[in-house]
Amino acid sequence: MTPLESIRGFVQDNFLFGEEITFSDDASLLEQGLIDSTGVLELVAFLEEQFGIAVEDEELAPENLDSIDNLMLFIERKTPACTSGAPA
Repeated sequence: MTPLESIRGFVQDNFLFGEEITFSDDASLLEQGLIDSTGVLELVAFLEEQFGIAVEDEELAPENLDSIDNLMLFIERKTPACTSGAPA
């Protein structure tokens, strides 16, 4: 499973409860109502566990966490060996 598939699967399973709701990778997860502030904390815990990264307080910002695209860029910055085509 790629990091992209892993993140999308987490959002789908944990915030959409498996519903088939379509959203684009650049859509704001907060503005779309897909996650709330508590959901951001759940997402951070998932990222830390799944990708072995530490998310610092100053990194808890929309430019890092508010869309699938932003999440992918953030993970790639935190784990240079982790690319969208490599298994997680």
